[in-house]
Amino acid sequence: MGDNKERMLRNEWYLDEPDLAEDRLRCGRLLDRFNATTTDEDAERFAILTELLGGIGPGTRVLTRFLCSYGHLTTIGANSFVNNDAIFMDDARITIGDDVRIGPRAQLLTALHPLEDHDKRREGWEKPLPITIGDNAWLGGGVIVCPGVTIGADSVVGAGSVVLREVPARTFVAGNPARVIREL
Repeated sequence: MGDNKERMLRNEWYLDEPDLAEDRLRCGRLLDRFNATTTDEDAERFAILTELLGGIGPGTRVLTRFLCSYGHLTTIGANSFVNNDAIFMDDARITIGDDVRIGPRAQLLTALHPLEDHDKRREGWEKPLPITIGDNAWLGGGVIVCPGVTIGADSVVGAGSVVLREVPARTFVAGNPARVIREL
């Protein structure tokens, strides 16, 4: 394993390298198979996800078109649902609990780039921060979850929201940036 892959897995600043490119190719090949399935091939999609992801619970459904960076850094609990066109940029761990609902075109984005160091950004440096979504959370359509965010259990994120910071359990948040609307 290359030094930069180890750095990525430790959520440190890293650069791309051949080990990471090979991991993304493996992921892409599995996603090609997954996204080529037909509507009635639930069992085939689940089998591919079992090979692709770091873990997937029973009763979970992920619809096509699904995209992720590596796959093995994402786990999804039991009885969860991921709607069409989801993007999971899993350069860091993405942990999704049980009974979670994720709306269409949701994006879970773990990668950061240098903000003030323009040369490092130009060179391609990245730093991943994990995303965690608690049990029974619901992310509406088009939600964007940014690096390092935890969404608490039983929370709801309104459609189109951009989540920049932690969402407490049993809370409804919405907006850009997402703000607490009320407790649930």
